[in-house]
Amino acid sequence: MELLINLTVNGLATGMLIFLLAAGLTLIFGLMDVLNFAHGGLFAWGAYSGTWIYMTTGSFTVGIIGALLTGAILGIVTEKWIIKPVYGNHVQQILITLGLMLVLSELLKVVWGPDQISAVPPDYLKGSWELGGVIIIKYRAFIILVGFLVFLVVQYVLRNTKVGLIVRAGVMNKEMVQSLGINIQKVFMLVFMVGAAMAALGGVLLGPYSGVIYAEMGMEFAILAFIVVVIGGMGSFPGSLLAAILVGLSGSFMAYYVPNLALAVNMLLMAVVLIFRPQGLFGLKG
Repeated sequence: MELLINLTVNGLATGMLIFLLAAGLTLIFGLMDVLNFAHGGLFAWGAYSGTWIYMTTGSFTVGIIGALLTGAILGIVTEKWIIKPVYGNHVQQILITLGLMLVLSELLKVVWGPDQISAVPPDYLKGSWELGGVIIIKYRAFIILVGFLVFLVVQYVLRNTKVGLIVRAGVMNKEMVQSLGINIQKVFMLVFMVGAAMAALGGVLLGPYSGVIYAEMGMEFAILAFIVVVIGGMGSFPGSLLAAILVGLSGSFMAYYVPNLALAVNMLLMAVVLIFRPQGLFGLKG
């Protein structure tokens, strides 16, 4: 029983980190119809900048804020100068964002060096709790809590605020929103900025979870994020949460019981979903 709980907590924590990256991709694709393969680079830059600020100031909270700001700024720059010229052309979007992904990864090595950087949780999140003989690692529980809070906040904004109404209307019909006098370009910028900040948040939280950060981490997690987006349904925010949890749990249990299938299980899960429900778990047909 203790093993099952520990594997579940570990899988949920991993799933929440993937969700923070995939949720941004979902928002960006859902509203802007943009395939942003550079999203993993924003994830990695959030990890590096947040960890550096955390180690420099000694404050994990300041590090998280720094990562959010880094992600938001990079999101604005990416949308304005990289994505904006290729709206409506998926092939060009894939090529230019893949190129940006490589540039962002190499810039990390230029700024912080090519070696891995160690990251540790703050003192108040170190250690574990013992509940009825079950050991719960504090930092993993913290990641799960943050992931669910982000989901609830974004879901509330999308469902119950004017900004959320505009975003949802923009997903359905961009031209109609524009004709009502709303500057859809500013909405695009806001969504891209929020999505990038969420990716950066996932990056800075990953550091103390894995113990190290490295320049190639962005590409590795971006692949998982795209798998989550496909499984959950392109443009579905709740679908991204469910799919991320499924990917995290399947990876956690497979890594323990069938290590040889740990890397392939996510691809197999995506294939099964696409066979029986091509639009994804929460996607709409067409």
